[in-house]
Amino acid sequence: MIPVLEIGGTHVTAALVDLRAGRVTGRTRKPLDADGDAEDILDVVRCCADGLSAPPGARWGVAVPGPFDYARGVALFKGVGKFDALYGTDIRAALLHGLRQRPGDFVFLNDAHAFLTGEWSAGTVRGHRRAVGITLGTGVGSAFLADGRIRDHGPGVPPEGRMDVTEIDGRPLEDTVSRRAILARYGDPAADVHDIADRARAGEGRARRVLDDVFTVLGAVLGPRLLDFDATALVVGGSMARSWDLVAPALSAGLATGGWTPDEPRVDAAPPPPRARRPRAMKPAGPAGDAALVGAARAVAVRDPG
Repeated sequence: MIPVLEIGGTHVTAALVDLRAGRVTGRTRKPLDADGDAEDILDVVRCCADGLSAPPGARWGVAVPGPFDYARGVALFKGVGKFDALYGTDIRAALLHGLRQRPGDFVFLNDAHAFLTGEWSAGTVRGHRRAVGITLGTGVGSAFLADGRIRDHGPGVPPEGRMDVTEIDGRPLEDTVSRRAILARYGDPAADVHDIADRARAGEGRARRVLDDVFTVLGAVLGPRLLDFDATALVVGGSMARSWDLVAPALSAGLATGGWTPDEPRVDAAPPPPRARRPRAMKPAGPAGDAALVGAARAVAVRDPG
Protein backbone atom coordinates (compact mmCIF):
# COMPACT_ATOMS: atom_id res chain seq x y z
CA MET A 1 0.00 0.00 0.00
CA ILE A 2 1.37 3.39 -1.02
CA PRO A 3 0.40 6.45 1.06
CA VAL A 4 -0.53 9.50 -1.01
CA LEU A 5 -1.70 13.08 -0.63
CA GLU A 6 -3.66 15.23 -3.06
CA ILE A 7 -3.47 18.92 -2.20
CA GLY A 8 -5.98 21.11 -3.99
CA GLY A 9 -7.16 24.69 -3.76
CA THR A 10 -10.15 23.82 -1.56
CA HIS A 11 -9.30 20.48 0.03
CA VAL A 12 -6.61 17.96 0.86
CA THR A 13 -7.10 14.19 0.56
CA ALA A 14 -4.96 11.40 2.02
CA ALA A 15 -5.32 7.74 1.06
CA LEU A 16 -3.61 4.39 0.73
CA VAL A 17 -3.35 2.99 -2.81
CA ASP A 18 -2.91 -0.65 -3.76
CA LEU A 19 -1.82 -0.42 -7.39
CA ARG A 20 -1.91 -4.17 -8.03
CA ALA A 21 -5.48 -4.51 -6.82
CA GLY A 22 -6.51 -1.09 -8.13
CA ARG A 23 -7.95 -0.11 -4.74
CA VAL A 24 -7.94 3.19 -2.85
CA THR A 25 -8.58 2.80 0.88
CA GLY A 26 -8.35 4.70 4.14
CA ARG A 27 -9.37 7.93 2.44
CA THR A 28 -9.57 11.07 4.56
CA ARG A 29 -10.52 14.50 3.18
CA LYS A 30 -10.40 17.89 4.85
CA PRO A 31 -11.32 21.38 3.65
CA LEU A 32 -8.41 23.70 2.99
CA ASP A 33 -8.26 27.49 2.89
CA ALA A 34 -5.80 28.34 0.13
CA ASP A 35 -5.79 31.97 1.32
CA GLY A 36 -4.82 31.02 4.86
CA ASP A 37 -1.54 31.40 6.71
CA ALA A 38 1.26 29.01 5.82
CA GLU A 39 1.21 27.20 9.14
CA ASP A 40 -2.58 26.83 9.08
CA ILE A 41 -2.39 25.24 5.61
CA LEU A 42 0.40 22.91 6.65
CA ASP A 43 -1.46 21.94 9.84
CA VAL A 44 -4.46 20.78 7.77
CA VAL A 45 -2.22 18.78 5.43
CA ARG A 46 -0.38 17.16 8.34
CA CYS A 47 -3.61 16.40 10.17
CA CYS A 48 -5.06 14.74 7.08
CA ALA A 49 -1.90 12.69 6.51
CA ASP A 50 -1.76 11.62 10.16
CA GLY A 51 -5.18 10.02 9.71
CA LEU A 52 -3.61 7.28 7.58
CA SER A 53 -2.18 4.05 8.91
CA ALA A 54 1.01 4.43 6.93
CA PRO A 55 4.11 2.52 8.05
CA PRO A 56 7.08 4.57 9.29
CA GLY A 57 9.72 5.05 6.63
CA ALA A 58 7.25 4.80 3.73
CA ARG A 59 7.74 6.86 0.58
CA TRP A 60 4.67 9.05 -0.06
CA GLY A 61 3.31 10.42 -3.31
CA VAL A 62 2.05 14.01 -3.25
CA ALA A 63 -0.02 15.56 -6.05
CA VAL A 64 0.06 19.35 -5.80
CA PRO A 65 -0.66 22.19 -8.26
CA GLY A 66 2.02 24.46 -9.63
CA PRO A 67 4.00 26.55 -9.72
CA PHE A 68 6.08 24.22 -7.57
CA ASP A 69 9.65 22.89 -7.51
CA TYR A 70 8.71 19.22 -7.64
CA ALA A 71 12.28 17.92 -7.40
CA ARG A 72 13.03 19.85 -4.20
CA GLY A 73 9.51 19.95 -2.76
CA VAL A 74 9.43 23.75 -2.48
CA ALA A 75 6.29 25.84 -3.06
CA LEU A 76 6.59 28.62 -5.65
CA PHE A 77 3.01 29.93 -5.62
CA LYS A 78 2.93 33.61 -6.47
CA GLY A 79 0.19 35.62 -8.11
CA VAL A 80 -1.93 32.55 -8.92
CA GLY A 81 -4.76 33.23 -6.47
CA LYS A 82 -3.95 30.45 -4.00
CA PHE A 83 -1.32 29.38 -1.47
CA ASP A 84 0.53 32.71 -1.65
CA ALA A 85 1.55 32.29 2.00
CA LEU A 86 3.48 29.13 1.12
CA TYR A 87 5.84 30.82 -1.34
CA GLY A 88 9.39 29.56 -0.72
CA THR A 89 8.27 27.01 1.89
CA ASP A 90 10.08 23.66 1.92
CA ILE A 91 7.01 21.42 1.94
CA ARG A 92 9.14 18.26 1.93
CA ALA A 93 10.90 19.27 5.14
CA ALA A 94 7.64 20.42 6.75
CA LEU A 95 6.10 16.99 6.15
CA LEU A 96 9.20 14.89 6.84
CA HIS A 97 9.54 16.41 10.29
CA GLY A 98 5.88 17.07 10.98
CA LEU A 99 4.11 13.72 10.52
CA ARG A 100 3.74 11.22 13.32
CA GLN A 101 4.58 8.29 11.02
CA ARG A 102 8.02 9.72 10.13
CA PRO A 103 7.97 9.15 6.35
CA GLY A 104 11.06 8.04 4.48
CA ASP A 105 10.61 10.56 1.67
CA PHE A 106 8.11 12.23 -0.64
CA VAL A 107 7.67 12.16 -4.42
CA PHE A 108 5.99 15.37 -5.58
CA LEU A 109 4.25 15.70 -8.92
CA ASN A 110 1.88 18.10 -10.61
CA ASP A 111 -1.74 17.35 -9.70
CA ALA A 112 -2.94 17.52 -13.32
CA HIS A 113 -0.18 15.09 -14.34
CA ALA A 114 -1.23 12.75 -11.55
CA PHE A 115 -4.86 13.06 -12.60
CA LEU A 116 -4.25 12.20 -16.26
CA THR A 117 -1.84 9.38 -15.39
CA GLY A 118 -4.47 7.87 -13.12
CA GLU A 119 -7.26 8.20 -15.68
CA TRP A 120 -5.00 6.68 -18.35
CA SER A 121 -3.80 3.74 -16.24
CA ALA A 122 -7.08 2.74 -14.63
CA GLY A 123 -9.76 5.26 -15.55
CA THR A 124 -11.86 6.78 -18.28
CA VAL A 125 -9.16 7.17 -20.97
CA ARG A 126 -7.53 3.78 -20.51
CA GLY A 127 -6.37 2.41 -23.86
CA HIS A 128 -5.77 5.77 -25.52
CA ARG A 129 -2.21 6.32 -26.75
CA ARG A 130 -2.48 10.10 -26.79
CA ALA A 131 -4.71 11.89 -24.28
CA VAL A 132 -5.05 15.31 -22.68
CA GLY A 133 -6.31 16.05 -19.18
CA ILE A 134 -7.72 19.34 -17.90
CA THR A 135 -8.58 20.10 -14.29
CA LEU A 136 -11.01 22.96 -13.60
CA GLY A 137 -11.17 24.45 -10.14
CA THR A 138 -9.47 27.44 -8.59
CA GLY A 139 -7.40 27.48 -11.79
CA VAL A 140 -6.76 25.44 -14.94
CA GLY A 141 -4.45 22.44 -14.69
CA SER A 142 -3.34 20.53 -17.77
CA ALA A 143 -1.41 17.47 -18.87
CA PHE A 144 -0.50 15.95 -22.23
CA LEU A 145 0.22 12.21 -22.31
CA ALA A 146 1.62 10.03 -25.11
CA ASP A 147 2.35 6.31 -24.72
CA GLY A 148 2.05 6.51 -20.95
CA ARG A 149 4.41 9.46 -20.48
CA ILE A 150 3.62 13.08 -19.67
CA ARG A 151 4.93 15.42 -22.36
CA ASP A 152 6.04 19.00 -21.75
CA HIS A 153 6.95 19.87 -25.33
CA GLY A 154 6.10 18.92 -28.88
CA PRO A 155 3.31 19.68 -31.38
CA GLY A 156 0.26 21.10 -29.63
CA VAL A 157 1.87 21.17 -26.18
CA PRO A 158 2.08 24.61 -24.55
CA PRO A 159 5.32 25.63 -22.78
CA GLU A 160 5.95 23.16 -19.92
CA GLY A 161 2.57 21.62 -20.79
CA ARG A 162 0.81 24.48 -18.97
CA MET A 163 -2.45 25.69 -20.45
CA ASP A 164 -2.76 28.21 -17.62
CA VAL A 165 -0.02 30.38 -19.16
CA THR A 166 -1.66 30.27 -22.60
CA GLU A 167 -2.86 33.76 -23.48
CA ILE A 168 -6.18 35.00 -24.85
CA ASP A 169 -6.06 38.55 -26.19
CA GLY A 170 -2.82 39.11 -24.31
CA ARG A 171 -4.11 37.82 -20.97
CA PRO A 172 -3.52 34.45 -19.25
CA LEU A 173 -6.20 31.80 -19.79
CA GLU A 174 -7.01 31.80 -16.07
CA ASP A 175 -8.24 35.38 -16.37
CA THR A 176 -11.13 33.85 -18.34
CA VAL A 177 -11.34 30.25 -17.14
CA SER A 178 -11.06 29.87 -13.37
CA ARG A 179 -13.18 30.14 -10.26
CA ARG A 180 -12.22 33.78 -9.68
CA ALA A 181 -12.88 34.67 -13.33
CA ILE A 182 -16.35 33.10 -13.29
CA LEU A 183 -17.27 34.82 -10.02
CA ALA A 184 -16.03 38.18 -11.26
CA ARG A 185 -17.97 37.84 -14.49
CA TYR A 186 -21.17 36.77 -12.74
CA GLY A 187 -20.93 39.67 -10.30
CA ASP A 188 -22.67 38.32 -7.20
CA PRO A 189 -20.24 38.33 -4.24
CA ALA A 190 -22.52 35.98 -2.30
CA ALA A 191 -22.44 33.26 -4.99
CA ASP A 192 -19.87 30.53 -5.58
CA VAL A 193 -19.49 28.51 -8.78
CA HIS A 194 -21.80 25.75 -7.58
CA ASP A 195 -24.47 28.38 -6.86
CA ILE A 196 -24.11 29.74 -10.40
CA ALA A 197 -24.43 26.19 -11.76
CA ASP A 198 -27.59 25.61 -9.73
CA ARG A 199 -29.07 28.86 -11.03
CA ALA A 200 -28.19 27.92 -14.62
CA ARG A 201 -30.02 24.59 -14.20
CA ALA A 202 -33.00 26.46 -12.76
CA GLY A 203 -33.23 28.53 -15.95
CA GLU A 204 -31.44 31.75 -15.03
CA GLY A 205 -30.15 33.16 -18.33
CA ARG A 206 -27.28 35.19 -16.91
CA ALA A 207 -25.81 32.20 -15.08
CA ARG A 208 -26.08 29.99 -18.15
CA ARG A 209 -24.48 32.61 -20.41
CA VAL A 210 -21.51 33.07 -18.08
CA LEU A 211 -20.79 29.33 -17.94
CA ASP A 212 -21.42 28.81 -21.65
CA ASP A 213 -19.07 31.64 -22.59
CA VAL A 214 -16.29 30.42 -20.28
CA PHE A 215 -16.30 26.79 -21.40
CA THR A 216 -16.76 27.66 -25.07
CA VAL A 217 -13.63 29.81 -24.88
CA LEU A 218 -11.76 26.97 -23.17
CA GLY A 219 -12.76 24.57 -25.94
CA ALA A 220 -11.79 27.00 -28.68
CA VAL A 221 -8.32 27.39 -27.14
CA LEU A 222 -7.90 23.66 -26.56
CA GLY A 223 -9.18 22.46 -29.93
CA PRO A 224 -6.16 23.38 -32.09
CA ARG A 225 -3.77 21.96 -29.48
CA LEU A 226 -5.62 18.65 -29.31
CA LEU A 227 -5.57 18.52 -33.10
CA ASP A 228 -1.81 19.20 -33.30
CA PHE A 229 -1.11 16.74 -30.47
CA ASP A 230 -3.15 14.09 -32.33
CA ALA A 231 -5.12 13.39 -29.15
CA THR A 232 -7.90 10.82 -29.25
CA ALA A 233 -9.22 11.65 -25.77
CA LEU A 234 -9.84 14.62 -23.50
CA VAL A 235 -10.69 13.98 -19.85
CA VAL A 236 -11.87 16.81 -17.59
CA GLY A 237 -11.57 16.77 -13.81
CA GLY A 238 -11.64 19.18 -10.90
CA SER A 239 -14.59 20.57 -8.96
CA MET A 240 -16.25 22.15 -12.02
CA ALA A 241 -16.37 18.80 -13.84
CA ARG A 242 -19.06 17.75 -11.36
CA SER A 243 -21.35 20.05 -13.35
CA TRP A 244 -20.68 18.06 -16.51
CA ASP A 245 -24.23 18.63 -17.75
CA LEU A 246 -23.37 22.33 -18.02
CA VAL A 247 -19.69 22.05 -18.99
CA ALA A 248 -19.96 19.45 -21.77
CA PRO A 249 -22.21 21.20 -24.34
CA ALA A 250 -20.27 24.49 -24.32
CA LEU A 251 -16.87 22.79 -24.16
CA SER A 252 -17.79 20.49 -27.05
CA ALA A 253 -18.95 23.43 -29.15
CA GLY A 254 -15.71 25.30 -28.47
CA LEU A 255 -13.59 22.25 -29.31
CA ALA A 256 -15.40 21.89 -32.63
CA THR A 257 -14.74 25.56 -33.38
CA GLY A 258 -11.07 24.87 -32.70
CA GLY A 259 -11.03 21.95 -35.13
CA TRP A 260 -11.31 18.97 -32.74
CA THR A 261 -14.89 17.70 -32.80
CA PRO A 262 -15.67 15.13 -30.09
CA ASP A 263 -17.73 12.09 -31.05
CA GLU A 264 -21.13 11.67 -29.50
CA PRO A 265 -21.07 8.92 -26.84
CA ARG A 266 -22.61 5.67 -28.09
CA VAL A 267 -25.10 3.80 -25.92
CA ASP A 268 -25.09 0.61 -27.99
CA ALA A 269 -22.36 -1.99 -28.34
CA ALA A 270 -22.01 -1.66 -32.10
CA PRO A 271 -18.68 -0.44 -33.48
CA PRO A 272 -18.56 3.13 -34.73
CA PRO A 273 -19.11 3.65 -38.46
CA PRO A 274 -16.06 3.94 -40.72
CA ARG A 275 -14.58 7.41 -40.77
CA ALA A 276 -11.58 9.26 -42.11
CA ARG A 277 -10.19 9.94 -38.65
CA ARG A 278 -9.87 8.07 -35.38
CA PRO A 279 -12.68 8.44 -32.83
CA ARG A 280 -12.36 11.30 -30.35
CA ALA A 281 -13.61 10.94 -26.80
CA MET A 282 -14.46 13.80 -24.42
CA LYS A 283 -15.19 12.51 -20.92
CA PRO A 284 -15.53 13.69 -17.32
CA ALA A 285 -13.31 12.24 -14.62
CA GLY A 286 -14.22 8.88 -13.18
CA PRO A 287 -16.99 9.08 -10.56
CA ALA A 288 -14.80 7.85 -7.70
CA GLY A 289 -12.42 10.79 -8.02
CA ASP A 290 -9.41 8.54 -7.45
CA ALA A 291 -7.35 9.41 -10.52
CA ALA A 292 -4.88 11.84 -8.94
CA LEU A 293 -4.40 9.52 -5.96
CA VAL A 294 -3.64 6.60 -8.28
CA GLY A 295 -1.33 8.79 -10.36
CA ALA A 296 0.59 9.88 -7.26
CA ALA A 297 1.00 6.25 -6.21
CA ARG A 298 2.28 5.33 -9.68
CA ALA A 299 4.93 8.04 -9.39
CA VAL A 300 6.17 6.42 -6.19
CA ALA A 301 6.14 2.96 -7.77
CA VAL A 302 8.19 4.23 -10.72
CA ARG A 303 10.72 5.79 -8.35
CA ASP A 304 10.86 2.72 -6.10
CA PRO A 305 9.81 -0.34 -8.17
CA GLY A 306 10.76 -2.73 -5.38
